[in-house]
Amino acid sequence: MSLYRNSAWFLKGLTEFTKNGHLSASKRFVEKDLEVSMAGRSFMITGANSGIGKATAMAIAKRGGTIHMVCRNKDKAEEARADIVKETGNKEIYVHILDLSETKKVWEFAEGFKRKFKALNVLINNAGSIMSQRDVNAEGLEKSFAVNVLGVYILTKSLIPLLEKSTDPRVITVSSGGMLVQKLRIGNLQSERGRFDGTMVYAQHKRQQVVMTEQLAKTHANIHFSVMHPGWVNTPAVANAMPDFHRSMKDSLRTPDQGADTVVWLAISEAATTNPSGRFYQDRKVVPTHLPLAWTHSSPLEEQKLVALLEDLAKTFQPH
Repeated sequence: MSLYRNSAWFLKGLTEFTKNGHLSASKRFVEKDLEVSMAGRSFMITGANSGIGKATAMAIAKRGGTIHMVCRNKDKAEEARADIVKETGNKEIYVHILDLSETKKVWEFAEGFKRKFKALNVLINNAGSIMSQRDVNAEGLEKSFAVNVLGVYILTKSLIPLLEKSTDPRVITVSSGGMLVQKLRIGNLQSERGRFDGTMVYAQHKRQQVVMTEQLAKTHANIHFSVMHPGWVNTPAVANAMPDFHRSMKDSLRTPDQGADTVVWLAISEAATTNPSGRFYQDRKVVPTHLPLAWTHSSPLEEQKLVALLEDLAKTFQPH
């Protein structure tokens, strides 16, 4: 079954996830969707110093939005901020230093942000991590799970009260089409059992993000939640984590701007919020979260249990 899933996914990817896939899809894009001013609206973007995150920050800054860049590396973040200010003329760009793998610090950052800022209109969970081998953080959690799943959950849950006080609040999570080869598995969240395969662990985390988004959309009806696949994008993260894939597909990979297009559309367009909350997108369109005949569906009970497990874990590390 996994061979079928992987083959079906790769064939789909060759036609849809590449640069040509984006060019083909873009023929139906409505350009005026993005012809909007974002002055007075604020956006938090994790992993905003390179790749899709930086391209998203640049596009929103050009439209006058206030940007909160949440990054791990101070030097790279400041350099990216300088680029964005220089190119857009927008000085409302703020850098916050946070390593999402440090679970307690995610809570502390979010609580501090709520005290300091009175509004947040859009949260974009973009930062991600693919590990080549299993490693744990100071709290004993597997690091890529801490970044990709628990960090996203804590940041989102903690900021919900601030989002709910703001106008037209939205949460967008950058997932990956790789999740299509994974069925939700909640029995091995820390990847303690079996051989550690970083790309498959990452794909499982991306499936968990889709489920998390669907569940949060049900419980927080006044926020528009979405999760998306940016396509196969030529970013430093892909080059570092998947060098063979990057080398063989380099000429077909999307640019960071192409990868960011749907993130930007979900963050700023009116059209995006005409779709129901909690959906999965590719190239500005709601798409299925499962490949045909791939047996990747999970029960509602399992999906609820994932969120319950995350809630329990999150509370364990919440500062009192």
